[in-house]
Amino acid sequence: MLRLTDFIIDCPDTMKLAAFYSEVTGRPIKDGSDENWAGIQFGEVELAFIRVEDYRAPRWPDSEHPKQFHLDFEVDEIEVEQRRVLELGATMQQDFVDPDGYGWRVYTDPIGHPFCLCRNRSAIWTDQGLSWSKRD
Repeated sequence: MLRLTDFIIDCPDTMKLAAFYSEVTGRPIKDGSDENWAGIQFGEVELAFIRVEDYRAPRWPDSEHPKQFHLDFEVDEIEVEQRRVLELGATMQQDFVDPDGYGWRVYTDPIGHPFCLCRNRSAIWTDQGLSWSKRD
């Protein structure tokens, strides 16, 4: 059996980056997190941060220092969430949102990792969480 347990992000300061993503997602940093390893639990999968000496940040979209991953966050209102993530230290990089407010925007976190705030027409928010309808 194969099961995804962790998505691990290299960084120079685990607690600082974990605090950023904790604020972005509204989920707490796991007990026992420290300067070498910090985590945020999402069901069975942990978003984890590991300290790396001589960390080299990506310079999206520069291919000489390419992104190492990116995260997509589905949101119900991009403008509201954009204000929040910018206040938390993110930097807006590129806008792919149509006039109706659907699409995505690319940001970088405080150390340069790209992530997107997305709003898809097929996303449906329910009391049980996010679900996806068939695309028209």
